[in-house]
Amino acid sequence: MDPGLDEEFAEFVDGRFGALQRFGYLLTGEWHLAEDLVQTSLTKVWFHRRSLRDGNALESYTRTVMVNTSTQWWRRKWKGETPTETLPEASTSSAYSSVDERDRLLRALATLPRRTRAALVLRYFEDLPDAEIAAVMGCSASTVKSTISRGLAKLRELDLLTDEPLPLTADRRADR
Repeated sequence: MDPGLDEEFAEFVDGRFGALQRFGYLLTGEWHLAEDLVQTSLTKVWFHRRSLRDGNALESYTRTVMVNTSTQWWRRKWKGETPTETLPEASTSSAYSSVDERDRLLRALATLPRRTRAALVLRYFEDLPDAEIAAVMGCSASTVKSTISRGLAKLRELDLLTDEPLPLTADRRADR
């Protein structure tokens, strides 16, 4: 055991846990699942830390593990939720309009396939370039570009500026 390696990993976890948890929330849509995702992913990364001496490699590998773990969880678990066709009518103006907008965006992201959602989150919330997104997702940069393009087109179809209700969960049959 290398105590310096353990200290370096502990510093990484202390310094990046909040950002990783936010990333996990954007992937899962639920805070408690995001925390579980981060903890599970960091456990997996800990076993491979010897080969990840560079801090950037550690961060990138952790994101890759989070995306893959999130996808595996979705494939293995049935959530037991039953989505409704429409949501209750929204008020015209509210003191919580920014919260409502964020909720609307998160619901819109939830309608997208997992890989499309991950690509959009990595691009627009984590601010990563195509090459890093491709490395995290295990695909080519051109695949990242087309995935993001299709995802943005789908979000535009939803017309997030209207008051039309969005589904609570996505129809995951299209996510293959």
